Amino acid sequence: MTSESDWLRWAVAAAVVVAAILFVWIWLKGRRFADGDVFRASRLSSGNHLFPTQVLITPTAVVQYTPRWFGRREETIHMAHIASVKIETGMLLSDVFIETSGGTDPIACHGHRKADAGRMKDLIERYQTDYYRGGPATPVAGPPTGR
Repeated sequence: MTSESDWLRWAVAAAVVVAAILFVWIWLKGRRFADGDVFRASRLSSGNHLFPTQVLITPTAVVQYTPRWFGRREETIHMAHIASVKIETGMLLSDVFIETSGGTDPIACHGHRKADAGRMKDLIERYQTDYYRGGPATPVAGPPTGR
């Protein structure tokens, strides 16, 4: 009987270690990938349960960053190539679609908070205005985004 209980203890200990490693891996992959204006999708939204998509908006580009089990997927659009920003608002969360001037598929960002979606659009519009005026890119003042 002791060999069976020892085996069971080892199996439970191994399962706990594997679960802890998975938890840490998922937590590390979900951290902010850059400094600045990074907007993270909600883990409650479809496709973002384990590794939420993040969007970085800089004065020169928009970067969509999606972590994966191994590696990541990044898509970057320069401010000069953004044609429009569309927000679809649901009951709790919003989807943001960033259309390019020459591409076929927009960047689709699902599951952002409504305030973050509005801030993303405001930042893009401000940075585009500054870019086309040739002036310095100025950050948009606003409430903290809770990142």
